[in-house]
Amino acid sequence: MASPSTKPLTMLPPICAPPPTGTGFAGQLPFVISKPHSSVALSVLVVLLLAVLYEGIKVGKARLLHQALTSLSISTSQQLIEDTDQNSSSSDSPQVSRTRLRWFLCHFGQSLLHVAQVVIGYFMMLAVMSYNTWIFFGVVLGSGVGYYLAYPLLSMT
Repeated sequence: MASPSTKPLTMLPPICAPPPTGTGFAGQLPFVISKPHSSVALSVLVVLLLAVLYEGIKVGKARLLHQALTSLSISTSQQLIEDTDQNSSSSDSPQVSRTRLRWFLCHFGQSLLHVAQVVIGYFMMLAVMSYNTWIFFGVVLGSGVGYYLAYPLLSMT
């Protein structure tokens, strides 16, 4: 039988090169760790306000949807009653065109609010992905404050 090869083991080269000596993690990401305190505080405040705005937009979308559904259902039911009373066969009456225009404007407004909400949400996600604990706390606190301030507005309809 042949014996296994008895070559000495050699060290493989490292896959990832270590950071330069003396810099450590702070040298690789200076914008995350070595900011002055006033800059971090301002960043936390901006992210907190973005989170409050995000919650406000969510409430605004919900109110707009509720308002659209109630106004459109009332006008649609009124139009159906008028059509059965008059036995009119024309489907392009001024009431129908106003209802369609109102629906289009409401849907357009909801779409704009949705785009704003998505953009703000991605900005907050990018801020949290900086792995700064204070920024993370700013997003969480802003979400809580935004929820606390905005959601009572839903019941005031």
